[in-house]
Amino acid sequence: MIEGFWKDKYPAGIAAEINPDEYPNIQTVLRESCQRFADKPAFSNLGKTITYGELYEQSGAFAAWLQQHTDLQPGDRIAVQLPNLLQYPIAVFGAIRAGLIVVNTNPLYTAREMEHQFKDSGAKALVCLANMAHLAEKVVPQTSVKYVIVTEVADMLSPFKRVLINSVIKYVKKMVPAYHLPQAVKFNDVLSKGQGQPVKEASPVSSDVAVLQYTGGTTGVAKGAMLTHRNLIANMLQCKALMASNLDEGCEILITPLPLYHIYAFTFHCMAMMLLGNHNVLISNPRDLPAMVKELSKWKFTGFVGLNTLFVALCNSEAFRKLDFSALKVTLSGGMALQLSVAERWKTVTGCPICEGYGMTETSPVATVNPAQSIQIGTIGIPVPSTLCKVINDAGEELPLGEVGELCIKGPQVMKGYWERPDATAEIMDSEGWLKSGDIAVIQPDGYMRIVDRKKDMILVSGFNVYPNELEDVMASLPGVLQCAAIGIPDEKTGELIKVFIVVKPGMTLTKEQVMTHMRANLTAYKAPKFVEFRDSLPTTNVGKILRRELRDEELKKLGLKK
Repeated sequence: MIEGFWKDKYPAGIAAEINPDEYPNIQTVLRESCQRFADKPAFSNLGKTITYGELYEQSGAFAAWLQQHTDLQPGDRIAVQLPNLLQYPIAVFGAIRAGLIVVNTNPLYTAREMEHQFKDSGAKALVCLANMAHLAEKVVPQTSVKYVIVTEVADMLSPFKRVLINSVIKYVKKMVPAYHLPQAVKFNDVLSKGQGQPVKEASPVSSDVAVLQYTGGTTGVAKGAMLTHRNLIANMLQCKALMASNLDEGCEILITPLPLYHIYAFTFHCMAMMLLGNHNVLISNPRDLPAMVKELSKWKFTGFVGLNTLFVALCNSEAFRKLDFSALKVTLSGGMALQLSVAERWKTVTGCPICEGYGMTETSPVATVNPAQSIQIGTIGIPVPSTLCKVINDAGEELPLGEVGELCIKGPQVMKGYWERPDATAEIMDSEGWLKSGDIAVIQPDGYMRIVDRKKDMILVSGFNVYPNELEDVMASLPGVLQCAAIGIPDEKTGELIKVFIVVKPGMTLTKEQVMTHMRANLTAYKAPKFVEFRDSLPTTNVGKILRRELRDEELKKLGLKK
């Protein structure tokens, strides 16, 4: 039923299948695209644009330095901890050309989060922003990281602008805390020493891991999803197949406000748009809306990739509403549920409908999408080419159309597994290659799907996964905490807000301020709770497991969202 059902669900002009073995590895795609689109702009940021030819040259210099000035070998891991700057694609593609496995790392991570990821991945090298180097100083000695490359925000700009902007950031805004990393090498020195040097191009096979993308999966501590060259190439080709009728090669301008270290932006902008030879305008700080809108005003952009919270913020900006949207052809949404009112308002403001998709880190990430020529708002669309979906009950049996069950996905973009965690892999993937998403969905007779709810207790804040287990581990380390729980409660702006519940040990006292200070010191800002409630007890099962769902239901009742 499954395969036969999906084959005829694609609009005219979109093939139901792609060939994930069209290219042997990412290096081949990069080389061919950079030759074919050599003079076309690849990435722009802070007023500087690099072409695909320059991207290849500079990533080659980075790769050459890695090969000639370190003892790193193909298969070794390199953590890249950068915001949206030109340095990011240069470092990532350079590392891949040298045969290294890229470990995408959030620049906002605390020292605790960095240490876990670096230790778990066994990273031997790190590329980081000077603004975060003081944290690297604390973490690196506890890990296998041997080489540290530090860059400043404006390093890719002209000498005058570089000195000016870097000085303002460091001395006026005081955004670069003092650090001491004797082994650190400057990013520009790496490029200078590698410039013109020969690169021994790595030639990994398609099943080799290209990227370790960390995620909590559906539960627990962050795990590294092993995304192979074949996984990422498949997702590039799947995106291309769906975009072919809307995005032309070598002439589109895509706004890139979502962080490239996040799998959604990574695959779409660094991979799929590289395959198509299109131009990505990197927004380094989308939280600075006025600066972002000012940047948008400089471009006749044809594509915009965002998520619900960003669409809301922009539509509320008078300056944004005054922009020229006449060239805008495609708007893509993912990372969190798109609200109907937001989709309607975006179309009113820009004249462009939003195509909502769905994916997971474990699916590289795009699994389903609304084809631009046939959008159904409120759905996550249809599976991308060469991908199958089904819903199952708790016994693992496939359910008929229209019935609600756990969404499962099968396709060439599904990860190899979790890094050094075979048990966790076996929990989410079966022997036939089906991946359990942890999301509850329904498949309509026309093939379009709707997400009904999340099976697990994961909290989604502005498109970022937040896992209660992690929050509770941090809370439990605070003296005075006897029991604790974390849940998400609905919020118009961010999708969900975090609320935590704490039972204090007898004879001890604890304040909300103490809890918040502790959480902020150990967690990235978006993981910090917005509400703290102290209780005498928490609801538990007969074996003492705290019932988060019961707590969430209570909060929904207070908000009038549940009877």
